[in-house]
Amino acid sequence: MTSAFPVIEPYEDGFLDVGDGNTLYWKTFGNPDGKPAVVLHGGPGGGSPKGTQRSFDPEKYRIVLFDQRGCGRSTPHASNPTTDLSVNTTDHLVADIEKLRDHLGIDRWLVFGGSWGSTLALAYAQRFPERVTELVLVAVTTGTRAETDWLYRGAARFFPAEWAAFRAGVPDEDLLAGYLRAVSDPDPEVREKAAATWCAWEDAVLSLEDNGNPTMFSDRADDAMIAMVRICAHYGLHGAWLEEGALVRDVGKLAGIPGVLIHGARDMSCPTEAAWRLAQGWPDAELFLVPDAGHKGSPEFADRIRAALARFADRR
Repeated sequence: MTSAFPVIEPYEDGFLDVGDGNTLYWKTFGNPDGKPAVVLHGGPGGGSPKGTQRSFDPEKYRIVLFDQRGCGRSTPHASNPTTDLSVNTTDHLVADIEKLRDHLGIDRWLVFGGSWGSTLALAYAQRFPERVTELVLVAVTTGTRAETDWLYRGAARFFPAEWAAFRAGVPDEDLLAGYLRAVSDPDPEVREKAAATWCAWEDAVLSLEDNGNPTMFSDRADDAMIAMVRICAHYGLHGAWLEEGALVRDVGKLAGIPGVLIHGARDMSCPTEAAWRLAQGWPDAELFLVPDAGHKGSPEFADRIRAALARFADRR
């Protein structure tokens, strides 16, 4: 078992105007002359998680974290119901990553993505393979409507009481549309109640896991929770603006790019199938299924991440 690297502070941060009235907050850690790596957070709308940079050797990596449109310290914040989500799509986020890379003067970088971040990483790498040195994907998803339907409907067979409470949270037949409407309501109490109900369901889906925070979704400030739910519902309702199955179908575009896929075998929110299918069509990738891990990981899960990043640290 290897230990996480020490807590460090960013050596640089700032805000980048990416157009459409949006500004991204970014920060960099580690060695300014090290191997560039960008971290794509989950959600969508979850904001940069604390501690992700501790998986990277700060002496060898230049680690870039940023908050995607509408969340974290990026502006405008999606918790405000007047924030326009029509300019918050997968294509916009992919373009934002390129603008940030150019802004930071980076030619090519390792791309790390977890959960929704793995979907975004795949979309970015398939669009700009010449800019990607390696991919490290954890808790792998591919943004399909089938995956979304599993998380917000199919998993109900394991948690019927919890799903009944989630179902009762909005009157709409279409859950995603109902929750998007509720968390966009002018009344802050309506927004807060809907976001809390959504996050209680997300926590319930992960409740069989032995590791991690049992309320990892609910333990957020109201504004952060509302923004995440609003963006999640927005992306889910539109199938992440991806043709169904396209990221698996087009995985051949990653030929020559080494990848490591790390997935918890007990992940109830993101079943193993997507990671397995990607690995079948991507000869340059290795898939590690961690038997004791779910979506929130485990010590072995964390070891696999650090091992992958250590392996790529000196690769130029």
